[in-house]
Amino acid sequence: MQRRTRWLASGALAVATALALSACGSGFSSDSSTSGGKLTSSNKSLTVMIGSSGDAETKAVTDAVASWSKSSGTGAKVIAANNLDQQLAQGFAAKKPADVFYLSTGSLAGYASNGSLLAYGDQLKNKSDFYPSLVKNFTYDGKLYCAPKDFSTLQLIINDDDWKAAGLTKADYPKTWDQLDSVAKKLNADGRTGLVVSGQYERLGAFMVQAGGNLMNDSSTKATANSDANVKALDFAKQMLNDGAMKFAADVGAGWGGEAFGKNLGAMTIEGNWISGAMQSDYPNVKYTVVPLPEGSAGKGTLQFTNCWGIAADSPNQKAALDLVEKLTSKSDQLGFAKAFGVMPSIQSAASEWKKLYPQFVPFLDAASYAKGVPTVKGASDVIADLDSKIGQLKTSDPKTILDSTQKNLEALLK
Repeated sequence: MQRRTRWLASGALAVATALALSACGSGFSSDSSTSGGKLTSSNKSLTVMIGSSGDAETKAVTDAVASWSKSSGTGAKVIAANNLDQQLAQGFAAKKPADVFYLSTGSLAGYASNGSLLAYGDQLKNKSDFYPSLVKNFTYDGKLYCAPKDFSTLQLIINDDDWKAAGLTKADYPKTWDQLDSVAKKLNADGRTGLVVSGQYERLGAFMVQAGGNLMNDSSTKATANSDANVKALDFAKQMLNDGAMKFAADVGAGWGGEAFGKNLGAMTIEGNWISGAMQSDYPNVKYTVVPLPEGSAGKGTLQFTNCWGIAADSPNQKAALDLVEKLTSKSDQLGFAKAFGVMPSIQSAASEWKKLYPQFVPFLDAASYAKGVPTVKGASDVIADLDSKIGQLKTSDPKTILDSTQKNLEALLK
């Protein structure tokens, strides 16, 4: 899956994943927690399954695993899945899962609840180094199941040439919603829209956080979708759509905000740090600046996205798997991954060095202290896919009605 679309919701995929989780919800250990307990150990090689953004990521992970394998003496093979969710589910259903694998926040609850995952978090030597917000993302039923492998946040991306042509300077970088609306209008020119974003919660949800809301609380135990803060956020987004300051990527013929930005269909977009790879490979001549998203009534706010390194409860070599994960989440490996394919390290000890290496992307990492994650309750991905389909029609829809429906759907998951 391309990194540029990794965080685009797919209703069909979400439903397929949910069905797969349900289908493989039997035949596993009833308690996958170790909490300091004994890990399985054998001389069997490890299989590592990843959902890669491209050749650079596949090579970087393969090389890192090969280095660990050589030093540890344990064989290991990396599989770059064509469809990670599907292939992972098939492996569990056949009781032959990969030993180590990429696992999304949306899949954690399903696999954890049916006993498919090893809850090894408390045994990580570097547990205290991970960002607290990322630890929350992979904690289920009070247990940290897996190590966050990296993360991304959303910020505002500005086309430097368009900005200058509109007579704007650094002093005009928007600090508030009103200022964002104002500069977006000034950037409307030559058929180009001031702000173009992907029409989905995974982008507009940043406004919700800025207003003091989100679809659920931080632990995903309470639905808060139709809160006044969220209504206020979508009201603002609808206002920008109707006054012409903002358009959705689909409405300008682009597949996502980064494509619209790269093709100069939009002078600004809201995207994650994965945009850097797309700009470098597809639009190398576009000069751009990353700045913090404007503050809402509740202050700074944005969304974060992350995956973890899952370990199968049925792995015959859990001890080696844990050792591998600790190596892959080490400072050296994570900085290597950052250089290879643009991710941000999930450990705080790598922050200062990462910022020195990538000063132009500092706003993304600075957001680690205030970013909020997407809901992780089992079935949330289906609800978000439904919400995204409605947000696509936000310009002519009632935000409260949209969010009331989402609230009802989320509450149903908690019963």
